[in-house]
Amino acid sequence: MLPPVTKMLLTANVAVYLLQFVLGDILVIWFGLWPFHTPSAIGAGFLPWQVLTYGFLHGSLMHIGFNMLALYMFGGQIEQVFGPRRFLIYYLGCVLSAALAQLVIQSLTASPPFPTVGASGGVFGLLLAYGLFFPRRIVMLIFPPIPMPAWLFVTLYGLVELYLGVTGTQAGVAHFAHLGGMLGGYILIRQWRRRPPDQH
Repeated sequence: MLPPVTKMLLTANVAVYLLQFVLGDILVIWFGLWPFHTPSAIGAGFLPWQVLTYGFLHGSLMHIGFNMLALYMFGGQIEQVFGPRRFLIYYLGCVLSAALAQLVIQSLTASPPFPTVGASGGVFGLLLAYGLFFPRRIVMLIFPPIPMPAWLFVTLYGLVELYLGVTGTQAGVAHFAHLGGMLGGYILIRQWRRRPPDQH
């Protein structure tokens, strides 16, 4: 049985995706993450709440499918480590750090003013946490189906994201946002390890 916050996040993401079908692009216009330099004639432009709301929107069925599969696989186990309150803070913190990374990269590269959507920043934070807390557990790649310890899986995934982000060989994917989610997760875990854990 899934713990409460993981279940809530899964439900919220699916519910918002269904709303996107009903309401069309209006949700992305107002709640997707737009670059700082977005012209006023395109979308709503950057708005402060977008640094969190973008993480509940998705661009396709495959997009939300992969993210929710990862949230289902890893979220419950990390929530059991952190407890519900700290897990929610961790997840949203990773979504936020991913947004900040994406905004910085878009500003530095003057990339086209397209919105960023997806829970991947939070999901990559969960992957990072899983690799740190359960480094020897075996994770099975989907393509190709190769088993490997979690620490190696997370390390390789991070390196691939860095390569793809630097080279730009997979356009349309926010690779630096993914890395930003991992970095934010690492900072939070380092900080929390210096303090007593919450009682839960």
